[in-house]
Amino acid sequence: MRILMVLSSYDRVGGGGPKTGFWLETFTAAYYVFADAGADIALASPGGGQPPIDPNSDRSAHQTETVKRFRSDQTARAALADTLSLDQVVSDDFDAAFYAGGHGPMWDLAEDPVSQALITALHAADRPIALVGHGPAALRHLVDASGRRVVDGRRVTATANSEEQATGLAKFLPFLLQDELVRLGAVYSRGPDWASHVVCDGVLITGQNANSSADTATRLLHTLRQPA
Repeated sequence: MRILMVLSSYDRVGGGGPKTGFWLETFTAAYYVFADAGADIALASPGGGQPPIDPNSDRSAHQTETVKRFRSDQTARAALADTLSLDQVVSDDFDAAFYAGGHGPMWDLAEDPVSQALITALHAADRPIALVGHGPAALRHLVDASGRRVVDGRRVTATANSEEQATGLAKFLPFLLQDELVRLGAVYSRGPDWASHVVCDGVLITGQNANSSADTATRLLHTLRQPA
């Protein structure tokens, strides 16, 4: 079981605003679900190397058990410091992909053609794709073989508008993800702010926020283990 985890390489809100990147808990919570299940994990980002960690996600208030575990895990830290660049990834090498959240994906993964090609290939092969928080921004421009938007008519979740407003960063964003998914025809649902909420639509699995990360990863594993 080989799982690709994709993280953002984008490090500034709006290009010149506050520092951003990927949200650490969205990575660590999922990483240890996969690692503890014996998965072979590979990490990738648009730029390769060390992807930027959103500094807010590394503050004391967000030192969850998996973040603490990561801090003392030299193997995981070394892997994160040397991610593959997305253009090195061969989709056929992986059984599934997981996209971590944080504000970074709103700029790079939302527009990245290499990421789009990767997800399209996995989707066409009916392999699970899980995206959490702002990770579903990577679905923004995807179309299937018939030219239909991949999210059109699909049940999804992602960062809620109310959660976005609470961060104080909404004014810097290129779009609000909840609104954009609805505009693209998705059937969006949400749970309470900051509560775990996971939506599965076939092999497409989405989680609302960082607190959904472990549950999203668990659902991905469940989907992988289902008989074809």
